[in-house]
Amino acid sequence: MRQGSAPNFCPPVEEGAVFCFEDENGDCVDLEFLGMVIIDDLRYAFFFPVSEDAPATSSGSVVIMQAVGFDEEGQPESFEFVEDEAVAEDAWQAFREAAKDLYDFE
Repeated sequence: MRQGSAPNFCPPVEEGAVFCFEDENGDCVDLEFLGMVIIDDLRYAFFFPVSEDAPATSSGSVVIMQAVGFDEEGQPESFEFVEDEAVAEDAWQAFREAAKDLYDFE
């Protein structure tokens, strides 16, 4: 696995790591973890929705979520969608810069 190039970037430990998130209806949504950036002590995680048509390690739209709950070791354990467009754009630009050696962005 290649490494990101910024000190505020937490790359995935394993390429293609997929996590199941429960949506508002209680259904499982599979998301591939792409990495996380830290901006002003807030953690923004980037995920790719995985399906039969779009398996892990493929490309497409990215979901941005903020880590809002942490375990006793400080690791994220719950997330919320970033709904503020300006915050999402800032996080996206930070992610693109930090992960430019890891992913191809169009």
